[in-house]
Amino acid sequence: MITGHVFIATSLDGFIAREDGDIAWLLERDDPAEDHGYDAFIQGIDIILMGRGSFEKMQAVRPWPYIRPVIVLSSSLTQDDLPEDLAAKVRLSDASPEEVMRMLQSEGHRRVYVDGGLVIQSFLRAGLIADMVITRAPVLLGEGRSLFGSIAADIPLLHEETKSFPSGLVQSRYRIVA
Repeated sequence: MITGHVFIATSLDGFIAREDGDIAWLLERDDPAEDHGYDAFIQGIDIILMGRGSFEKMQAVRPWPYIRPVIVLSSSLTQDDLPEDLAAKVRLSDASPEEVMRMLQSEGHRRVYVDGGLVIQSFLRAGLIADMVITRAPVLLGEGRSLFGSIAADIPLLHEETKSFPSGLVQSRYRIVA
């Protein structure tokens, strides 16, 4: 069975970026000497799903930071919008969360990294997230792009572990209780 997984950082007040998409506040606090578990996480992932906003933020980064295939969920991007060197590494889809997960399962994928605030929100509402690793940075932004949006009903979580790092980052792992 296919499952969705989240690995993301937020400000202490729950924002993943400023309103304009800026994440400099997070990069300033990231200590490359600290192992926050991303490499171990991504080793267990088959494919990455991200939203248009996340892709637009990352598309100019070279070398391309993803070692897994990427699907960008967008109703507005076309193949012509992809940089030429990413055409074989990135696919576009305007499918719903349920449709894209059925498609990926039929292709043999089992573990999907779901990234981007609106995409995570839509997958949570659809019940397609199995677990989340959320790293909180010691900064209050006051406003920005929230990780979590409105939901129709409570989503119960089981706390599995919390780690703190010398940089002040605090990382918690939660499993979605079905």
